[in-house]
Amino acid sequence: MKTAIYALMISFSLVAGAAQAANSDAVASASKTRTQVVAELHEARALGLMSHGELDYPLALQASSSKTRQQVQAELAAARAAGTLSHGELDYPPSATDLSSKTRAEVLVELAAARQSGELSKFIEY
Repeated sequence: MKTAIYALMISFSLVAGAAQAANSDAVASASKTRTQVVAELHEARALGLMSHGELDYPLALQASSSKTRQQVQAELAAARAAGTLSHGELDYPPSATDLSSKTRAEVLVELAAARQSGELSKFIEY
């Protein structure tokens, strides 16, 4: 029993050593020269992709947009008109406002009729 365990351990260590040697050969063939790494570093600095400390990590990449300022302002005005803008965390996701087809005068007439018929409690004050 002990012999089988020892033989198994030796065979696993040989396989692991061969796998590690094969992996180091692949890394060695894919390595870059110092000049290539320095060139990539200068390119990253020129593009603003370098982080300086903890406060700017992860990097905030500049978003590029094909829209003009007037198009964005028109979309904002349309969203305001449709009532689809959110105003903080409690209003997320924004829900469409319920638009009534009745005028203020019609609602006041319905309120007066409800008061006269007794549908509203006398404790409700409007």
